[in-house]
Amino acid sequence: MYDLLNRFISSTAWPMTPPKAYGTFHLTFFFVGLAVSILLAWLLRRIGDKGNKILLVCVGSFLLLSEIYKQLFYFFYIGHGSYQWWIFPFQMCSVPMYLCFIAPFLKKGAVQKGMYNFLVFFNLMGGFISFFEPSGLIHEYWTLTIHAFLWHMSLVFLGLYIGFSKRAGSEKKDYLTACAAFVGLCIVAFCINLIFWKVSEGTINMFFVGPANNSLIVFKTIAEKFGWYISTLLYIPAVCLGAYIFYLPFHLFSKRAKNK
Repeated sequence: MYDLLNRFISSTAWPMTPPKAYGTFHLTFFFVGLAVSILLAWLLRRIGDKGNKILLVCVGSFLLLSEIYKQLFYFFYIGHGSYQWWIFPFQMCSVPMYLCFIAPFLKKGAVQKGMYNFLVFFNLMGGFISFFEPSGLIHEYWTLTIHAFLWHMSLVFLGLYIGFSKRAGSEKKDYLTACAAFVGLCIVAFCINLIFWKVSEGTINMFFVGPANNSLIVFKTIAEKFGWYISTLLYIPAVCLGAYIFYLPFHLFSKRAKNK
């Protein structure tokens, strides 16, 4: 089985010249993908609970299967049989893979609403930002690059769909529950980092909350000068502030609709 998987992954390691940031590949995929995501999210906004479950499970299944492939690719081809801890599947943009299987099957209430709100504000933000700073999407292999582009556009679609369907994203408390979910996930991520700190030799940094230094622009410099804990204390509210920017359009649109 090991050799079979190894051969399969190796056979799909098609090299490519990494596409340039804001080049033809990048911009074409972004604008076409965004247009398709907006159109589908709008057309599907009125489906019922049963349709919502089917849709989210389908998206979740795509994310899960593509993530399994990515993990195997890094293990067999990049790591040559050594697990790459920095891609452990619990970054902020990995969370929708789990929530798609959990959120639609929960009873309507605060927990489900918090998950939906997180998908709208934080993962919609994560999907968009990845296309504006695409270094994490661009790889030297076709399958990894396509995986990264499709994955993050899926986050954009999910956020828009849930927002358009009014399952989340309209009230101030929605934003607060999303922030609470984010902070809770940061705590879980920090615990994962501590548990696997030694075995990963300090390479694991889920949610970029430490104890490894944040690798993101600005916060990396802060971590190097003042320590990872100072960087983390600034990083978490900064991400929440960014999510607020994505909350505002949904809030204003909902407020305007109510006033009419």
